[in-house]
Amino acid sequence: MDFEEIRQIVELMDEHQLSLFHLEREGINLKLKKGMDADEMAALIQAQQQSFASAVPAPTQAPPAPAAAGSVPEPADGLAATNEREIASPMVGTFYRSPSPDASAFVSVGDEVNEESVVCIVEAMKVMNEIKAELKGKVTKVLVEDGTPVQYGQPLFLVSDA
Repeated sequence: MDFEEIRQIVELMDEHQLSLFHLEREGINLKLKKGMDADEMAALIQAQQQSFASAVPAPTQAPPAPAAAGSVPEPADGLAATNEREIASPMVGTFYRSPSPDASAFVSVGDEVNEESVVCIVEAMKVMNEIKAELKGKVTKVLVEDGTPVQYGQPLFLVSDA
């Protein structure tokens, strides 16, 4: 088996969105794996949750009293007041705003996005994963610096209704 045959297999994996390929035949045992499997992902998420829980200090004050009947509470994070929604990272990895260092960003503040718009790349285990907006609207804020690590569920962008 030569390099060109392996490259064709990798292209087929991409084309058919396969994450695992295993071939055994005379004198050849080829196993190609892309990304993490479910067990690895679950262990990583559990370890991160445990480290986050131990890093967050316990609250020292009682929670605020409930608001009087008929009053409208202020949103804690400001999202409800401005009708903004978050595009969150679906995985742990490194955040990149563009497909390559010399290319322009996938999206910038003011750009319109839809459910299929690619907004960034998150690199995980040497695999570049394109992240789609999965919602429709206008990008109002980029929350993460290019090239920085992100966590599962971490907000990456704010998007308002178009």
